[in-house]
Amino acid sequence: MPDESRSVGSAVTLGRQASLLTRFTASQAAALLAAIDAIRRVSTLRHMVTPGGWTMSVAMTNCGEAGWVTDRSGYRYDAIDPQTGQAWPAMPTVFSALAAGAAAAAGFAGFAPDVCLINQYRPGARLSLHQDRDERDFSNPIVSVSLGLPAIFLWGGQQRADRPTRIPLMHGDVAVWGGVDRLTFHGVHPLAEGVHPLTGAIRYNLTFRKAR
Repeated sequence: MPDESRSVGSAVTLGRQASLLTRFTASQAAALLAAIDAIRRVSTLRHMVTPGGWTMSVAMTNCGEAGWVTDRSGYRYDAIDPQTGQAWPAMPTVFSALAAGAAAAAGFAGFAPDVCLINQYRPGARLSLHQDRDERDFSNPIVSVSLGLPAIFLWGGQQRADRPTRIPLMHGDVAVWGGVDRLTFHGVHPLAEGVHPLTGAIRYNLTFRKAR
């Protein structure tokens, strides 16, 4: 099983146009976590409710030109944080530079994300299999950064019923997928108990997208 002794920046193939860059951003973790803290002080983490009435186990917030939100009226991107009535915090340069660099390393040069979803997992939190399809077009990749506790990434297929592969995600890993793999179903297995020296009993995920 992969662990944090894996070489920095080595690529694990997930699909034809999908890869996992191991420990790609481990050296930037302190700066990324400081940026997360600054964002969450303005737009706090919250457990959103899906259109079906289910409260998400993952707490989340956003930064950038818009934020991904879900409530009884549906899934969408909105320029305004519904809790504050103000624009979402601007995306930090350390975020956008990381996303562009990881995308380029995975074969997607020129990626310029306009939104970042910040997800906080505590033990037991999970993300069911889903596609990222609320963006205006699917020509840009998804860049997903793992910080803190390890997790099991569920990498499926083009149909929800396709059996997913279980991929260990460690602190600093970055998954990138686009092109023919852009609409692959994916999720996160319930987070196991643990303590990470930088985040405690928490895992953060940063998901960068071009939404508009």
